[in-house]
Amino acid sequence: MSNMNVIIDTLLGIDGALTAAIVDSNSGMILGSGGSGIDLELAAAGNTEVVRAKTKTMKSLGLKDSIEDILITLGKQYHILRPIEKHEGLFIYAVLDKSKSNLALARRKVLDAEQALVM
Repeated sequence: MSNMNVIIDTLLGIDGALTAAIVDSNSGMILGSGGSGIDLELAAAGNTEVVRAKTKTMKSLGLKDSIEDILITLGKQYHILRPIEKHEGLFIYAVLDKSKSNLALARRKVLDAEQALVM
């Protein structure tokens, strides 16, 4: 992945960003990451299950659609999971400090990062 470090740095440049990663949803493994504040290995593996569960549910419902992003709102954090359209099985995972971030702008910047990812 030629520009993965640039993408991670871009994600970490989002206001309130704590950590970010590119995750393989087939294995739960992190392909690239940066930042701190949470156990990213554990979070990536757990959120892989979130992505898998939503995909399975969509198939069961016969929905012919794709996930744009999944937002998990905690008391103090936003967790954004965004499947990478060009690379099936990979997703962007970003954790933001809720008090320091603008959710709409963060989602836009995650989209921009996804579109810039070249592998």
